[in-house]
Amino acid sequence: MQKKIAVSMRGITKRFGSVVANNSVDLDVYQGEILAVLGENGCGKTTLMNMLAGIYYPDEGQIFVDGREVVIRSPKDAYALKIGMVHQHFKLVDLFTASENVVLGLKEEGRYNLKKVNEQVAEIAEKYGFHIEPQKRIYDMSVSEKQTVEIIKMLYRGADILILDEPTAVLTPQEITRLFDVLRRMKADGKSIIIITHKLHEVLSVSDRVAILRKGERVGTVETAQTSESELTEMMVGKKVSLNIERNAPVNASPRLLVRGLTTKSEDGRSAVRDVSFTVNGGEIFGIAGIAGSGQKELLEAIAGLQPVESGEIEFINPKKDRPVTFYHKSLKRVVELADKNAFHDGEGKPVSFKGMTRAEIRRRVNHGDVLFREDEVLSLRDKTPLQIRSLGIHLSFVPEDRLGMGLVGGMGITDNMMLRSYRKGHAGFVDRKKPRRQAEEIIRELEVITPGVNVPVRRLSGGNIQKVLLGREIAFTPKLLMAAYPVRGLDINSSYIIYNLLNRQKKNGVAVIFVGEDLDVLLELCDRIMVINSGAVTGIVDARTATKEEIGLLMTKTDDTAKENA
Repeated sequence: MQKKIAVSMRGITKRFGSVVANNSVDLDVYQGEILAVLGENGCGKTTLMNMLAGIYYPDEGQIFVDGREVVIRSPKDAYALKIGMVHQHFKLVDLFTASENVVLGLKEEGRYNLKKVNEQVAEIAEKYGFHIEPQKRIYDMSVSEKQTVEIIKMLYRGADILILDEPTAVLTPQEITRLFDVLRRMKADGKSIIIITHKLHEVLSVSDRVAILRKGERVGTVETAQTSESELTEMMVGKKVSLNIERNAPVNASPRLLVRGLTTKSEDGRSAVRDVSFTVNGGEIFGIAGIAGSGQKELLEAIAGLQPVESGEIEFINPKKDRPVTFYHKSLKRVVELADKNAFHDGEGKPVSFKGMTRAEIRRRVNHGDVLFREDEVLSLRDKTPLQIRSLGIHLSFVPEDRLGMGLVGGMGITDNMMLRSYRKGHAGFVDRKKPRRQAEEIIRELEVITPGVNVPVRRLSGGNIQKVLLGREIAFTPKLLMAAYPVRGLDINSSYIIYNLLNRQKKNGVAVIFVGEDLDVLLELCDRIMVINSGAVTGIVDARTATKEEIGLLMTKTDDTAKENA
């Protein structure tokens, strides 16, 4: 039996000034199928779908729905054609209930019968297997519940063609499984579903076909059952890309950051981080997992000196250089005690032992100057501003979640953004632009940043290229502690692996790396240990080499009471 085409796009072209976002794209979507749309950042995926949803209007080309040509100039036109789009950032009113958000904007004679709406919402939820309370308010909902409201809102409006933009970005593994079950039921009911995603394993798990875009053009559409991750990646990028994340065991790992009993409050006065304690070692990647808004942002900002601390301690352990042991500094008894604890070494990393030696022999050995010790310096970061932290000699780099709001100045070029780290080193009102320019050129070359030049405002770059510039600048600061919040969010597969390799290189250099991520597969492959937080509290710290996605998913949804027990 031949499948019926629900939507057909022919020769779709969209330009933004001199930039061609889509160039003569052809795409078919069948009734009762799940179609995944893949491609690198800036390849035109979202732009293409926005034209189908009525947000943009194509410069050239035709769109056919159920075999007839249509004109879609607005989301209202799309709704009339039974096309609905669920965006990555939800468009809901927090004070309203689920049902009130579902009917918001719809015209109806007289007053709405909310009781009837509640019943209709419950019927839709039961039909497709959603878990939702129609009268629950949005501000009391989890991320997955909010997403459910958005999908039901489209179904209530009669949508037969649904477009989902990065639908699994902030869901736990269990929530993703439930969502996929729902999508399969919708597919069985004859709905056409289009998913924009970067997660290849999910594409292979849930879709029927995959359409691949590259540089604004469709390079092919393949049957999911007949393809693989490596083939899809090669089609997306145009070359072979290794999909293996290198993870070496930490070497000589020693504590670099100590956080004890940390508590902070959010802007609205609620506890954002509650009694959090953990240790990060130099030479390891320490992952942080949790549902979005669980306190990840406030935690990193508190460490970086950007968030006031209510209680607790934040300490940075700064290893001092090796120094010879002399008796005027330590008593002989103390020297022997420390030697028994492997506190001394011979300059080549081998521990020094005085067992079996007389006092005179110990004295001669120590005075010879080849018995060395390292005494760590413990520095408090609590209530320190970023400038005060830097003045202590602590090289701390922070890649925030908000790339342009906090990380970079959008109106400045790459060179000027590099200078934000170094302009205070200028003399007599002058700043050195040569070194920042060299660093900018090196970042462009090593991280494959696509830009017309070093002085082009960074806001004109794609999200992936902005992220590369920000991470490259922070690493150029040669940090001892590097904190990165969602550094690959929204990045294509090739750019993501460049970032993973960059973080692994820092780990090899002995840097303590904190990686906040949302893709549990990546966290398990990249990190050495993973701390899970929920509602601002630690629910567990696991070994990434032995933990499972299901284990982490359960920790992400533990109750507050359980979180306190594990904090």
